[in-house]
This record gives sequence, structure tokens and C-alpha cells, in this order.
Amino acid sequence: MKKLLFILTSTCILTSTQAQQTATLLYNWQDTTLVGSWTYDNTYNECWGLVVNEREFAVIGSTAGTHFFDVTDPANSTQVAFVAGGSTGGVVIHRDYHDFGGYLYMVCDEGSTSTLQIVDISNLPNSVNTVYDSNALFIRSHNIYIDTAAAKLYACASNSAMDVYSLTTPTSPSLIYSYNGVGHVHDAFVRNDSAYLNCGNEGLRVMDFSGVNQWGDQPVLLGSLTSYRDAGYNHSGYLNDEGTIYIMQDENHGYDLKILDVSDLSNITVLSTFNSGVDPNSMAHNGIIKGNLVYVAYYHDGLRVFDFSDPSNPFQTWEYDTYAPTSHASYKGAWGVFPLLPSGNIIVSDMQTGLYIIELSTGTTNVVESSFQNNIYPNPATDRFTFNSNADNITIYNSLGVKIKEERLNENKNTIFRDKLADGLYFYSLNKDGKNIKSGKIIFR
Repeated sequence: MKKLLFILTSTCILTSTQAQQTATLLYNWQDTTLVGSWTYDNTYNECWGLVVNEREFAVIGSTAGTHFFDVTDPANSTQVAFVAGGSTGGVVIHRDYHDFGGYLYMVCDEGSTSTLQIVDISNLPNSVNTVYDSNALFIRSHNIYIDTAAAKLYACASNSAMDVYSLTTPTSPSLIYSYNGVGHVHDAFVRNDSAYLNCGNEGLRVMDFSGVNQWGDQPVLLGSLTSYRDAGYNHSGYLNDEGTIYIMQDENHGYDLKILDVSDLSNITVLSTFNSGVDPNSMAHNGIIKGNLVYVAYYHDGLRVFDFSDPSNPFQTWEYDTYAPTSHASYKGAWGVFPLLPSGNIIVSDMQTGLYIIELSTGTTNVVESSFQNNIYPNPATDRFTFNSNADNITIYNSLGVKIKEERLNENKNTIFRDKLADGLYFYSLNKDGKNIKSGKIIFR
């Protein structure tokens, strides 16, 4: 049924030879002795990937601390190290990671005893060595990001909205700037001193930190996006290698991901939006771009991979569901994803079911290129929706893919009335000369 819903929620453009989605589970780990958080009952949180001594490692956070796995041979993966968190147990929800200069930086967002931890990873797989474990700089941070080229660590939602630290000495960070231009910075992506700041309900900010190298220096605002379609809680994002496309997630049930044109930061625009097509309450969490693919930890919908070679027309290529329950309430399922290992294997962390190593294999098949944009309006709708089309007719399906309504169309601008349809998610298919030319979703409420 998920494949059927994908087809129905897509805008069909053309058929071509593309990658066939085949996702294979290579390894899964979970420790049933660990407790879940009191808030969301999540035992696990963020994941990360490392390459050390020509071997691949997966890192996953739990309510107990940080677990290190040698995943070079995925079928024979094994936990090789563990570092207890400053805060542990049911109070813990979030941990976050980033590596730099042979060290892994680790933070937690809960507990009065949390610390910034810096671990020497150079001796993996034999051991790790904690070289810094202190709350002298900050106790908690929601997320961190390290601009490796500039040797700066960005700690989001720590002492201020975001604090910036110099890593000139990697084991002794020093505070150089505290940003309070917004009430909250949830996450950041930084490359060569250009910081894309996800500011929750205050949208996106892009700042130039190239001139911020000591206390008293000030960043420069390069651009912002505070009003855009399907805007919600601006959670996280990732920049493509060319620096022209930024894909971000708004962490709200039923909200689409956005593909932004950031080639001109003074005029950031939304090129398209897309989603998993599984449920009207589906919600994306974290995404990472590799090439023309974005790998998304999609909470209840597991791992989802989308091709954005044409940014106006993204389409899904792979999926792997890490969380079996079908309810999309609350926050459960896939939390983190790391697709950057040299082997191509994908690391995924699931809040309830632990660590996954997934292989994405490719074949060739005829697939329908698609867009997840909703070009009809309003959406959600109350009693009717309107769209522009030269289609001959429209067919409407319920959430199970059953045809429930069909109407002929005669004009370029068309209005479809709800009639007796109940509240909920529906799918439409626009047809011309017996062929589908556009499909999508519509919500009535």
C-alpha cells in the first residue's frame, strides 16, 4: 500500500530508466536493558559515522551514553567502545555528535549534570579516550555543528540562542561569539564560515562568520527566509556541494520538506516541496545531502531517500521502514541518518529500535519521475479546492487507493467541491487523453 500511496501522491512527469529501490538490512542493534526517556520513551537518539584506521564506525546515542560500533564488515558488526553520558537515564532525550581533527564532540540537551565531551578516536577499534568532559563552557546543547575548514564549533541552544567556539586547540574550545539575534537556534549547517541557522518558529537565517575570530567580532547577515509555503518549526537543513541548493525540514506533522534556491542569499526562494507520501501526519526529522540525493530520517516512515537532480521535480528512490507501528502520533521512529561512509552503507538511528546499517542497491527499472508539490489551493481545504489545468478529468481516491469520485473538466481553471467526503486525506489524479499528467494529495478538514 505504501507504494500505491507514493504513486498517487506524485506529480507524474515522464517515465525513464532510474535506480530501482532495494534497501537491505545489514545489521541492527538494540539493548533492551536500557531505559527509554520519560518524555518520548526513546532509548536512542542521534547517529554519526567515522572512518578511522581504514575502518568504518557507527556512533549512536542512548539514554546511557554513546556507543561505538565497528561496521566495516556489517554482518559482523560489534560494539567496540562506550562512553557514559554526564546525564543518563530517563531524563535524556537528545544527544548530538560531530567529529573534527581526530576527535568526536558529544553533547546532551537534558540534565543538570550534562557536559561537553571530547573523545580521542584515533585508537579505534581498540579504544577511545575521553580528553575533555566538563560543563565549564556549557551544560546542555541541543545540536552542534563543526565548520571543519574554519575550525569553529557551533553549539545551538546552549547558553544563548547559539554559541560559537574556536577549535584552534581542538581539546580546548574557546568562546568567541554568542548569537541572540533570534530567540532560539535549533540546528545549524556551516561551511566555510557561512552558517545556515534553523531558528524554529523564526525561520531560516544565513550568517557570515568569516570575520568572527575573537570575542567582540560580529557576523554579517547574508539572507533570511521567514515566510514560505508550508512554514512551521524550522528544524534542520543541509547544503549541496555546489552551495546552490538547501533542503530543510519543518518539524511538524504533515509538513513537507523544502528545496531552496540559495544561489542568491539576498533572494532565497522555495523551488519545490515534497514528502514521503505515506500519511497526512508524516513528519521528517533530519536530512543529509550526498550528491543529488537527500537521505531523510523520517520518524515513523523510517529512512527515505529522494533524488533532486531536478530541484523542481524531486522523487523518492529508496525506503526502509525502521519503525513498524503505523500511528504517526508524537515522536517515534527514525531520528538520525548518516550516508557518508566510503562503503556507501547507510547508518540510521531509530528512537525505539536502535542502530541500523542499511545497504541501498541499484538496478534499472522504469520509474515515474514525480513531484510532491501541492499546486492546488487551498490545501487543506474545507468545502472545495481549485487548480489550473488543461486536464480532461479528475479522479479522487481515498487513503486506501479506492476511487470514490470522478469528474469531467472543461475549463483551464477548475473548482472541485467536497460534497459528502469526510475529513481526511485524499489523492487526486488529473488525466488528459487517457494519460495521467499530474497527481497529488488533498486534505479536507
